[in-house]
Amino acid sequence: MNKSESIKELATALAKAQGQIKGAVKDSANPFFKSKYADLASVVEAIRSAFAANGLSYIQSVEPSDKDEVRVETTILHSSGEWIGCGVLALPVSKVDAQGYGSALTYARRYSLSAATGVAPEDDDGNAATVAKPSLVKKMDGVEKALLVIGVAPTLKDLQACFTESYKAAQAVDDRAAMTIFTAAKNKRKAELSPKDPFVIEMEANQ
Repeated sequence: MNKSESIKELATALAKAQGQIKGAVKDSANPFFKSKYADLASVVEAIRSAFAANGLSYIQSVEPSDKDEVRVETTILHSSGEWIGCGVLALPVSKVDAQGYGSALTYARRYSLSAATGVAPEDDDGNAATVAKPSLVKKMDGVEKALLVIGVAPTLKDLQACFTESYKAAQAVDDRAAMTIFTAAKNKRKAELSPKDPFVIEMEANQ
Protein backbone atom coordinates (compact mmCIF):
# COMPACT_ATOMS: atom_id res chain seq x y z
CA MET A 1 0.00 0.00 0.00
CA ASN A 2 1.42 3.35 -1.05
CA LYS A 3 0.98 6.34 1.24
CA SER A 4 2.57 9.57 2.36
CA GLU A 5 5.17 9.45 5.14
CA SER A 6 2.47 10.27 7.67
CA ILE A 7 -1.30 9.75 7.41
CA LYS A 8 -2.20 10.88 10.93
CA GLU A 9 -4.35 13.84 9.90
CA LEU A 10 -5.83 11.95 6.97
CA ALA A 11 -6.79 9.01 9.17
CA THR A 12 -8.49 11.33 11.67
CA ALA A 13 -10.39 13.14 8.93
CA LEU A 14 -11.39 9.89 7.23
CA ALA A 15 -12.70 8.45 10.49
CA LYS A 16 -14.90 11.51 10.94
CA ALA A 17 -16.05 11.41 7.32
CA GLN A 18 -16.98 7.75 7.48
CA GLY A 19 -19.15 8.51 10.48
CA GLN A 20 -21.04 11.01 8.33
CA ILE A 21 -21.21 9.08 5.06
CA LYS A 22 -24.56 7.56 4.26
CA GLY A 23 -25.24 4.65 1.96
CA ALA A 24 -25.36 5.19 -1.78
CA VAL A 25 -28.94 5.27 -3.02
CA LYS A 26 -29.82 2.46 -5.41
CA ASP A 27 -31.45 4.60 -8.08
CA SER A 28 -30.33 2.89 -11.30
CA ALA A 29 -32.28 0.02 -12.83
CA ASN A 30 -30.64 -3.36 -13.26
CA PRO A 31 -33.06 -4.95 -15.74
CA PHE A 32 -31.33 -8.25 -15.85
CA PHE A 33 -31.93 -8.97 -12.16
CA LYS A 34 -35.10 -6.84 -11.95
CA SER A 35 -33.52 -4.77 -9.20
CA LYS A 36 -31.86 -1.43 -8.63
CA TYR A 37 -28.25 -0.61 -7.84
CA ALA A 38 -26.15 2.35 -6.78
CA ASP A 39 -24.28 3.66 -9.81
CA LEU A 40 -21.02 5.61 -9.81
CA ALA A 41 -22.82 8.95 -9.49
CA SER A 42 -24.67 7.71 -6.39
CA VAL A 43 -21.42 6.60 -4.75
CA VAL A 44 -19.81 9.99 -5.50
CA GLU A 45 -22.84 11.80 -4.10
CA ALA A 46 -22.78 9.65 -0.95
CA ILE A 47 -19.28 10.83 -0.01
CA ARG A 48 -19.29 14.37 -1.41
CA SER A 49 -20.47 16.33 1.65
CA ALA A 50 -18.57 14.30 4.23
CA PHE A 51 -15.34 14.52 2.27
CA ALA A 52 -15.66 18.26 1.69
CA ALA A 53 -16.44 18.92 5.37
CA ASN A 54 -13.29 17.08 6.48
CA GLY A 55 -10.75 18.33 3.95
CA LEU A 56 -10.76 15.10 1.96
CA SER A 57 -10.78 14.47 -1.75
CA TYR A 58 -9.92 11.62 -4.09
CA ILE A 59 -8.49 10.95 -7.50
CA GLN A 60 -8.88 7.86 -9.64
CA SER A 61 -5.97 7.05 -11.91
CA VAL A 62 -6.01 4.60 -14.81
CA GLU A 63 -2.89 2.51 -15.19
CA PRO A 64 -1.62 1.08 -18.48
CA SER A 65 -1.84 -2.66 -19.04
CA ASP A 66 -0.66 -5.06 -21.73
CA LYS A 67 -3.76 -7.19 -21.17
CA ASP A 68 -7.37 -6.66 -22.21
CA GLU A 69 -8.30 -5.05 -18.92
CA VAL A 70 -8.69 -1.72 -17.17
CA ARG A 71 -6.68 -0.93 -14.04
CA VAL A 72 -7.95 1.75 -11.68
CA GLU A 73 -6.55 3.01 -8.38
CA THR A 74 -8.38 5.32 -6.00
CA THR A 75 -6.14 7.62 -3.97
CA ILE A 76 -7.57 9.52 -0.99
CA LEU A 77 -6.06 12.97 -0.35
CA HIS A 78 -6.17 15.30 2.65
CA SER A 79 -5.78 19.06 2.72
CA SER A 80 -2.64 18.60 4.84
CA GLY A 81 -0.92 17.01 1.86
CA GLU A 82 -1.19 13.48 3.23
CA TRP A 83 -2.45 10.76 0.92
CA ILE A 84 -3.02 7.04 0.72
CA GLY A 85 -3.30 4.80 -2.34
CA CYS A 86 -6.00 2.17 -1.99
CA GLY A 87 -4.56 -0.41 -4.37
CA VAL A 88 -5.16 -1.19 -8.03
CA LEU A 89 -8.39 -2.84 -9.11
CA ALA A 90 -8.15 -4.70 -12.42
CA LEU A 91 -11.23 -5.73 -14.40
CA PRO A 92 -11.19 -7.63 -17.70
CA VAL A 93 -12.62 -6.02 -20.83
CA SER A 94 -15.36 -8.03 -22.49
CA LYS A 95 -14.75 -6.60 -25.95
CA VAL A 96 -11.74 -4.68 -27.17
CA ASP A 97 -13.52 -1.55 -28.35
CA ALA A 98 -14.53 1.81 -26.91
CA GLN A 99 -17.78 0.45 -25.48
CA GLY A 100 -16.08 -2.51 -23.83
CA TYR A 101 -13.39 -0.38 -22.21
CA GLY A 102 -15.86 2.31 -21.17
CA SER A 103 -18.16 -0.21 -19.50
CA ALA A 104 -15.33 -1.95 -17.65
CA LEU A 105 -13.87 1.39 -16.57
CA THR A 106 -17.20 2.50 -15.06
CA TYR A 107 -17.47 -0.77 -13.12
CA ALA A 108 -13.88 -0.47 -11.92
CA ARG A 109 -14.27 3.15 -10.79
CA ARG A 110 -17.48 2.38 -8.88
CA TYR A 111 -16.15 -0.70 -7.09
CA SER A 112 -12.78 0.91 -6.34
CA LEU A 113 -14.32 4.08 -4.89
CA SER A 114 -16.88 2.14 -2.86
CA ALA A 115 -14.19 -0.08 -1.37
CA ALA A 116 -11.82 2.81 -0.64
CA THR A 117 -14.42 4.91 1.16
CA GLY A 118 -16.50 2.19 2.80
CA VAL A 119 -19.69 3.08 0.94
CA ALA A 120 -22.44 0.46 0.73
CA PRO A 121 -25.68 0.82 -1.23
CA GLU A 122 -28.90 1.36 0.70
CA ASP A 123 -32.58 0.97 -0.08
CA ASP A 124 -34.25 4.27 -0.98
CA ASP A 125 -37.65 3.44 0.54
CA GLY A 126 -38.08 6.38 2.90
CA ASN A 127 -38.12 4.07 5.91
CA ALA A 128 -34.42 3.66 6.52
CA ALA A 129 -34.61 5.38 9.91
CA THR A 130 -37.42 3.20 11.22
CA VAL A 131 -36.66 -0.29 9.94
CA ALA A 132 -33.88 -2.73 10.68
CA LYS A 133 -30.89 -2.53 8.39
CA PRO A 134 -30.98 -5.08 5.56
CA SER A 135 -28.34 -7.80 5.49
CA LEU A 136 -25.16 -7.35 3.49
CA VAL A 137 -26.48 -9.59 0.74
CA LYS A 138 -29.68 -7.56 0.38
CA LYS A 139 -27.58 -4.41 -0.01
CA MET A 140 -25.67 -5.83 -2.96
CA ASP A 141 -26.65 -5.11 -6.53
CA GLY A 142 -27.41 -7.91 -8.97
CA VAL A 143 -23.86 -8.30 -10.24
CA GLU A 144 -22.44 -8.42 -6.72
CA LYS A 145 -24.99 -11.04 -5.64
CA ALA A 146 -24.16 -13.20 -8.64
CA LEU A 147 -20.44 -12.91 -7.94
CA LEU A 148 -21.02 -13.90 -4.33
CA VAL A 149 -22.97 -17.01 -5.34
CA ILE A 150 -20.38 -17.99 -7.95
CA GLY A 151 -17.54 -17.41 -5.50
CA VAL A 152 -18.94 -19.78 -2.86
CA ALA A 153 -20.37 -22.51 -5.11
CA PRO A 154 -19.75 -25.81 -3.23
CA THR A 155 -19.28 -28.07 -6.28
CA LEU A 156 -18.40 -27.77 -9.94
CA LYS A 157 -21.98 -28.68 -10.85
CA ASP A 158 -23.37 -25.89 -8.65
CA LEU A 159 -20.78 -23.51 -10.06
CA GLN A 160 -21.79 -24.23 -13.64
CA ALA A 161 -25.48 -23.80 -12.82
CA CYS A 162 -25.17 -20.41 -11.10
CA PHE A 163 -22.67 -19.18 -13.68
CA THR A 164 -24.95 -20.14 -16.57
CA GLU A 165 -27.94 -18.39 -15.00
CA SER A 166 -25.98 -15.21 -14.29
CA TYR A 167 -24.25 -15.16 -17.67
CA LYS A 168 -27.49 -15.61 -19.62
CA ALA A 169 -29.15 -12.83 -17.61
CA ALA A 170 -26.28 -10.46 -18.41
CA GLN A 171 -26.26 -11.59 -22.03
CA ALA A 172 -29.96 -10.80 -22.35
CA VAL A 173 -29.26 -7.10 -21.77
CA ASP A 174 -25.87 -7.12 -23.52
CA ASP A 175 -23.97 -6.31 -20.32
CA ARG A 176 -20.60 -7.37 -21.65
CA ALA A 177 -18.62 -6.22 -18.65
CA ALA A 178 -20.77 -8.37 -16.35
CA MET A 179 -20.37 -11.37 -18.66
CA THR A 180 -16.60 -11.03 -18.54
CA ILE A 181 -16.58 -10.58 -14.76
CA PHE A 182 -18.77 -13.66 -14.28
CA THR A 183 -16.48 -15.71 -16.52
CA ALA A 184 -13.38 -14.65 -14.60
CA ALA A 185 -15.10 -15.45 -11.28
CA LYS A 186 -16.20 -18.86 -12.57
CA ASN A 187 -12.69 -19.73 -13.73
CA LYS A 188 -11.24 -18.69 -10.38
CA ARG A 189 -13.75 -20.78 -8.43
CA LYS A 190 -13.30 -23.70 -10.81
CA ALA A 191 -9.56 -23.68 -10.12
CA GLU A 192 -10.28 -23.68 -6.38
CA LEU A 193 -12.81 -26.50 -6.60
CA SER A 194 -11.18 -28.82 -9.12
CA PRO A 195 -8.68 -30.46 -6.74
CA LYS A 196 -11.41 -30.94 -4.12
CA ASP A 197 -14.43 -31.92 -6.21
CA PRO A 198 -15.49 -35.52 -5.41
CA PHE A 199 -15.81 -36.38 -9.12
CA VAL A 200 -12.26 -35.17 -9.83
CA ILE A 201 -10.88 -37.00 -6.77
CA GLU A 202 -12.57 -40.23 -7.87
CA MET A 203 -11.20 -39.92 -11.40
CA GLU A 204 -7.69 -39.30 -10.11
CA ALA A 205 -7.93 -42.27 -7.75
CA ASN A 206 -8.85 -44.58 -10.64
CA GLN A 207 -5.99 -43.46 -12.84
